[in-house]
Amino acid sequence: MSGSGYRGLESTSRGTDGRAALSTSPLTARQDDLFEGLGPAIDNGFVTAQRIELDETSWLEHVPGWLRASGGLFDELMATAPWQQRYRYMWARRVQEPRLTAEYQDIAGVPRQLLRAVASTLSRHYGVAYRYLWLNLYRTHRDSTSWHGDPIGKLQQTSIVPVLSLGATRRFLIKPAEGGKSVSLNVASGDLVVMGGRSQRDWRHSVPKQNTSAGPRIRVNFAPKLSASGQPAPRRSS
Repeated sequence: MSGSGYRGLESTSRGTDGRAALSTSPLTARQDDLFEGLGPAIDNGFVTAQRIELDETSWLEHVPGWLRASGGLFDELMATAPWQQRYRYMWARRVQEPRLTAEYQDIAGVPRQLLRAVASTLSRHYGVAYRYLWLNLYRTHRDSTSWHGDPIGKLQQTSIVPVLSLGATRRFLIKPAEGGKSVSLNVASGDLVVMGGRSQRDWRHSVPKQNTSAGPRIRVNFAPKLSASGQPAPRRSS
């Protein structure tokens, strides 16, 4: 993929294979990273990490610029990830989710070696074998994710969930599940946000719509494969 930057999205349609077909607009062009010419690099030492203690049992970590020159990965995922428009029922009505999604059931099947290296680095640092990837694509500032806790929170008392952002800068919010003041972060391309402890059970997070225009942004969520008991699934034999 060239360094010119993928042109952002205005609308989607469904192709014959069931995947969301992406149409583009020059209004949402991605701007290249200042360090794009140096090539991608992972901050293995997590030297920019900023830890926020949400409460006695929950924490949040923001690692600005964790993946340098992230534009190439963004471009490739935009072009090749199996994006789908999904639906959900709200008040007995079937509605479109305000974003596109894609998933890779096993990190070994991800075509981009850089993404496998990212997962490996996260696994070593946090002591969790990340094997499953869930991607959200926010096409413009009008796409969003409402307040929620990730499914892993229903299976594990505590968890560590890293999320890598690629593309446009967007706000990330997290607040107590029972209500209260939210913590807000401006998350740029290449930034890592990690939710740990009981944050998936006792807190709720969101990516809200915004009034100012923004280009496309991809949110890459890393998770272990879990059994029904909430424990890491046994490794398959090679």
